[in-house]
Amino acid sequence: MRIISVNVGLPREVLWQGKRVTTGIFKDRVEGPVSLRTLNLEGDQQADLSVHGGVDKAVYAYPSEHYGFWRAELPGVDLRWGLFGENRTTEGLLEESVYIGDRFQIGDAEVLVTEPRMPCFKLGLKFGRADMIKRFLASRRTGFYFAVAREGMIGIGNVLELIGREQEAISVVDVTRLYGFEKDDVKTLRRALEGEALPQSGKDFFQHRRERQKS
Repeated sequence: MRIISVNVGLPREVLWQGKRVTTGIFKDRVEGPVSLRTLNLEGDQQADLSVHGGVDKAVYAYPSEHYGFWRAELPGVDLRWGLFGENRTTEGLLEESVYIGDRFQIGDAEVLVTEPRMPCFKLGLKFGRADMIKRFLASRRTGFYFAVAREGMIGIGNVLELIGREQEAISVVDVTRLYGFEKDDVKTLRRALEGEALPQSGKDFFQHRRERQKS
């Protein structure tokens, strides 16, 4: 499990469907080591902190293995690393084998998996097609967010070493399934609520759903 690309970018203003939108989804690959901080990577910044960024979404990772799928789905699109807005393009980490709360050491830094990425309209903006949001979620190839437990330097080629996992952890793909597909899976919903690492916003979302199911 390793990092094969580190990607950063500052917010920029673009025109989308007749409106000017500020977004930080555009990322460029950086070659040298960069500082991994509590809220982001050095040289990176989120545009709308009401839905992006913060302690629980400090860094976004996307598996390089998914790029082959998207090359088939989007012929002719230049799919370079970082295109999905990820800060880290990874190898060997897939949503079905990564669990909420997983702790990884990367050099002298330590990170914690918090949640899958739920796409917003800015993904459609990035690809220039409004259907990209639906296609991305339907693929279940969401990638996942990390919180930063210990700051440090990271770079291309760094190994991600799994150093901790909750006993009753739930996988990233199962959380995605709960969000968008099998909403009445009571057993998995209970597991999501009982885990310690899912951010409070996610627990509130699933708790509200659970209460509606009971009523």
